[in-house]
Amino acid sequence: MTTERSMPATTADERTMLEGWLEFHRQTLAWKCEGLSDEQLRTASAPPSELSLLGLVRHMADVERSWFRRVLANEDAPPLYFSDDDLDGEFHLTEADTWAEAGSTWQGEIEAARANAARFGLGDISEGKHRRTGERYNLRWIYTHMIEEYARHNGHADLLRERIDGVTGD
Repeated sequence: MTTERSMPATTADERTMLEGWLEFHRQTLAWKCEGLSDEQLRTASAPPSELSLLGLVRHMADVERSWFRRVLANEDAPPLYFSDDDLDGEFHLTEADTWAEAGSTWQGEIEAARANAARFGLGDISEGKHRRTGERYNLRWIYTHMIEEYARHNGHADLLRERIDGVTGD
């Protein structure tokens, strides 16, 4: 499978532009993981760090879930990979952790995010609150934050992928 990445339109309205950049960054993370074995996807960057491509995918599944389900739509959606006892659980991988599970879960959270976001205007305030700050956010803020979150982690993914097999790219 080859991940297709689409550059956002250069003259779109605000919502289309924000959604386009978010999709571009989602596609970029999928592209960085493409063609690797589960073992390669679990490969940590450099000790003592546990950062890995599979960990990043699991992290982003939880981030999508948190912002679009818990905060935006006020759904009861507990964390998938971390807990109060293990705040970095998404990065604590075992040989049982696979792309099939993590990739499917991540894509499911992306689909839920798209469906929930479609119900809101950019300026609409979230129905839920952030679990740590107790604040509410508008969809515009959430989109902007998600673009930043993916962009930062895609930088990590670039370095991880290059370390694994030498593949580089934007």
